[in-house]
Amino acid sequence: MSILKEFKTFALKGNVLDMAVGIIIGAAFGKIVNSLVSDVLMPPLGMLLGKVDFSELKFVLGDGPDAAAINYGLFINNVISFIIVAFAVFMLVKAVNTVRAKMEKAEEKPAPSEKMCPYCCSKIPLNATRCPHCTSELGKGKKK
Repeated sequence: MSILKEFKTFALKGNVLDMAVGIIIGAAFGKIVNSLVSDVLMPPLGMLLGKVDFSELKFVLGDGPDAAAINYGLFINNVISFIIVAFAVFMLVKAVNTVRAKMEKAEEKPAPSEKMCPYCCSKIPLNATRCPHCTSELGKGKKK
């Protein structure tokens, strides 16, 4: 098999396509969360803490315009973004696990061992040929 055919087979498998879609959507979700943190959450939090702009918080190492800086305010923004993304992923996984557990539980239902008597509506064994409650013959498996 040529390398191009192998690559085509690999690239067109469902899992690879699903993963690519997940990565693209994840990147877009990350941008939304970053915007939420830096544009919506941090400004009011900065106002509550004395009009602090977290993106401007830094330790300057040295003097002059070319001095290196440790931007710990941006780090705080990124930590909050990570916590929000992690919580969203946790909630998604929890929902998927709940649905999966319900589906597995529904599949595990045992085969019925009882049926209803059509004459007196009592529960009777599945293989019964006569109802023990009303003594009606049930037709299936009737002896002649």
